[in-house]
Amino acid sequence: MSYSVGQVAGFAGVTVRTLHHYDEIGLLAPGERSHAGHRRYSDDDLDRLQQILFYRELGFPLDEVAALLDDPHTDPREHLRRQHELLTARIHKLQEMAAAVETAMEAKKMGTNLTPEEKFEVFGDHDPDQYAEEVERRWGDTDAYKESQRKTASYTKEDWKRINGEMDAVHARIGELLARGVPADSEEAMDAAEAHRALITSSHYQCSHELHTCLGEMYVADERFTAFYEAVRPGLAVYLRDAIIANAARNGWVSAGA
Repeated sequence: MSYSVGQVAGFAGVTVRTLHHYDEIGLLAPGERSHAGHRRYSDDDLDRLQQILFYRELGFPLDEVAALLDDPHTDPREHLRRQHELLTARIHKLQEMAAAVETAMEAKKMGTNLTPEEKFEVFGDHDPDQYAEEVERRWGDTDAYKESQRKTASYTKEDWKRINGEMDAVHARIGELLARGVPADSEEAMDAAEAHRALITSSHYQCSHELHTCLGEMYVADERFTAFYEAVRPGLAVYLRDAIIANAARNGWVSAGA
């Protein structure tokens, strides 16, 4: 029994383009071809795709997925055991987050105020103001910092809620592309990176493509930024950095080292 690329895409909930990409990079080559040259997938191919999608959902980059699945010393059952452990850990973390959100919802419904400790249960140990002094020390003399200070000085609570919501949506969009295996230099990923840059410009300061690539590098180099993006989706810091660089190149910016 074999299946067409369209059938497999429907079974797995992925796009045909994603399956084509997996074939092109050697991650999932269909076991058969029809007389017309069309891809045909066997049951073994479907098993491999299932493993790929498990690892992708857990945030593994495609090259690491390939290395894991092609390791001749790894029993296929070991993949399932590893994935079960990782998924169990994620479920536990999500359950903690859900409980914190439910506490906040219940407090709002009852008209009570949460303590600072309770509010930040939702965000772990993150303090939005903890880097303010460092930011001013590192970039206080730059035009971008001064422009951001001027803009944000007049922002209301509703302004911040809107801006944060818009940025969360951009991050979710980029994370979804990563989860689908869309290449960082694809049109979709570059468009998402451009949306990220445009939001920074409209909300904070004029963010040129050159400055945007500097931010992208910082997201990977600074473990605090990396941790933030990894919490959105594992692998997102590097993926966003690569999409930013590709988008800058698309728009004519070339790094000095290129």
